[in-house]
Amino acid sequence: MPYQPISDYGVIGNLRTTALVGMNGSIDWYCSPNFDSPSIFGAILDDTKGGRFQIYPIADQVRHKQFYWPSTNILITRFSLEGGIAEVEDFMPIGTSPDSPVFHQLHRRVRCVRGPIRMAALCRPAFNYGRQDHEVRIAKNGAEFTTDGLRFTLTTDVPLRADEKGGVGAEFTLNEGESHSFIFSNEGKSEAASPESAPPPSGASEADEAFDQTVKFWQSWLSACTYRGRWRDRVERSALALKLLTYEPTGAIVAAATTSLPETIGGPRNWDYRYAWLRDAAFTIYAFVRIGFTSEASGFVNWLQQHVAKHPRGDEQLPPVFTIFGDSLPPEQTLNHWEGYRGSQPVRIGNAAAGQYQADVYGELMDSFYLYNKYVAPVSYEFWVRIRRRLDWIYDNWQKPDEGIWEMRNRKEHFVYSKLMNWVALDRGIRLADKRSFPGAHARWVEARDRIYEEVMTKGWNEKRQAFTQFYGSDDLDASVLMMPLVFFMAPTDPRMISTIKAVLASPRDGGLVSDGLVYRYPPTPRIDGLPGEEGTFNMCSFWLVEALTRAGHANREWLDEARLLFERMLGYANHLGLYAEQTSFQGEALGNFPQAFTHLALISAAFNLDRALGDK
Repeated sequence: MPYQPISDYGVIGNLRTTALVGMNGSIDWYCSPNFDSPSIFGAILDDTKGGRFQIYPIADQVRHKQFYWPSTNILITRFSLEGGIAEVEDFMPIGTSPDSPVFHQLHRRVRCVRGPIRMAALCRPAFNYGRQDHEVRIAKNGAEFTTDGLRFTLTTDVPLRADEKGGVGAEFTLNEGESHSFIFSNEGKSEAASPESAPPPSGASEADEAFDQTVKFWQSWLSACTYRGRWRDRVERSALALKLLTYEPTGAIVAAATTSLPETIGGPRNWDYRYAWLRDAAFTIYAFVRIGFTSEASGFVNWLQQHVAKHPRGDEQLPPVFTIFGDSLPPEQTLNHWEGYRGSQPVRIGNAAAGQYQADVYGELMDSFYLYNKYVAPVSYEFWVRIRRRLDWIYDNWQKPDEGIWEMRNRKEHFVYSKLMNWVALDRGIRLADKRSFPGAHARWVEARDRIYEEVMTKGWNEKRQAFTQFYGSDDLDASVLMMPLVFFMAPTDPRMISTIKAVLASPRDGGLVSDGLVYRYPPTPRIDGLPGEEGTFNMCSFWLVEALTRAGHANREWLDEARLLFERMLGYANHLGLYAEQTSFQGEALGNFPQAFTHLALISAAFNLDRALGDK
C-alpha cells in the first residue's frame, strides 16, 4: 500500500513547525518555516506528487521500530534485517538563541548498529504544496534547491546524484559504528549558484552539538512536570506532543500538525488544523497548568493580549480560530492537483470555520483566564477591561444560535454545549471580579448566568430521553454535555447527570454514543452535519467519558472501576509512540489530523483526575 497508516508516524518539531516521520524512514509531511507555511514534503497527501525525504535500508524483510530518545521529541527509527541493525535519528535542533539558523533545519543522522548495511537516501521536495517548480544543483557538500526566490540546501558528506523528478538520491554502505548526517535547511532568499552558496560541510561535531543541545532542552523542559501518578509515561508523552504544537515566538497553540487527514477514508471530512483555535488552546492551558507547566499558560495569554487582541474589539463577535500570529485565516481553498490521503478529497488549506459563530469559545477562554489568575499570575487591570467588555457582549448575545463546538457547516442551533459555556464565561467572570474586587456590571452578569442555567435545565433537558441532548428540541445525544460536571455546572452525582451518562453509555443502535468503550461525538447516523460517510469515534470524547465517570465514581465505586477500565482501553488505541489522531475508526485505525492537541489534553486531564480519585479510594 503506497500510503502508510496514520498511526505509523512519529512527530518531531522545534516549536515553530513539525514533521511526520514514518516507520519506513520517510518524512512525508513538513512545512517550513512555520506550522501553516506551504508544505515541502507532503507525500502523506499525495504519494506521487507530494514530495518526501526517505532514508532506508536496501534489503528485503526489514522489521521496523520507532521510539523516542528518553524524555525528548527526538525520534529514532530502527531497521532490523538479516545483515544487522541501522537507526535513523530525526530531530529539529532547539535550545539555542531564538534567531539561530538551526530553527530552519531538519537533522537526520543514520548510523549502523550492526553491519555492514547497504542504505539509500531520497530527498525529493515538492514546494508550495507541489504547485511550484524548482531547480536542483549538486554541490560539493550536498545539493541545493531553489524556487521562487528561496533556497534550500541538503548538507551531507554522502555523494548525491540528481534524478529526473526534481530530487537527489544516494546509495551507500555503513559499517558497524559508522554514521552519516543529512541536514535539510531553509536558507531563505536564494543566491546565484556559486562556490560561496554551496552547502557548508556537514561536520560531525556540529551535528553532535545540535543533538546534545536538543536533548538537554527537552529533558530540562519535561523535568518541570509535577505529575507522578499511575500513567506518568503517557502523560509526559502527551505533554511533549502538546509542547510540539506550541508556536514559541507568540505563544499560540495549533490544533494539530497537519491538514486534510480524513475523518472518513475517501470522504470529504478533511480540514486544515494548523491554526490556533481559541477553544483548543484554552483547554490545553488547563492541561498544562494541571501538571506544572505554567509558562505555557503565560505564553498563551501573551498571544491573546499581544496578537489576538488587535482585532476584533470587545463589542464584536470573536472568531473561533486565528493564525499563530493572531491574524485572520486565509480563505479556505482546495488543492485539486493532490489526490488526498488514500484518495480522500478534497485536500484543503485554510479553514472556513474562521467565519463561524461558535459561542462556546467564550467559556473556554474565561475559564483559562480564571485558572491563569489563580495559578500563574494576577490578571492586569487593562486586561480586565477587555474581559469586562467581552462579558457585556455575552450578556447581550448569549440567546443567539450558533454553529457549535463541532463547527456545523449546514445549520445554526441553540446547542446545549454552547449555552453551557456561555454560563461558564459569565460564572468565571463573576468569580474573577469578586476575587480581585474588579469593577463591572456584576448584577447583570449574575442575572444572565442564572437565566442560562434555568434555560439549559428546561430546554436542554429531554424528558423522553431522560438526558441532556445536542440542542434545544433535539432527541440526539451529544458527548459535549459530558463536560457539565467538569466545568462545575452540575454535580457529577446529580440525578440528571447520572441519567445522561447512562444514556451516553448505551450502544449507538440503542440511541447511545459508546461502542466498546469508544465514544462518538454525536450519533453516527443520521448525519446532522449534512456530510456523507460515517466518521470514527472521537478520542477526546472518550476521555471526557472517563472523567465524567471518575467524578461520578465518588458515590459509585463501580463507575470508578469502569472509568479506569475505559481509560486503560483508550491507552491501547494510541500508536506505538503514545500519540493520537483525532478519531478512531470502526476497525480501530487512526483517522483525522495528527497528532491532535484536543485528544492529548483530554488524556492529561482524565489521567490527573482518575489517578487522584483512585488515590482517595
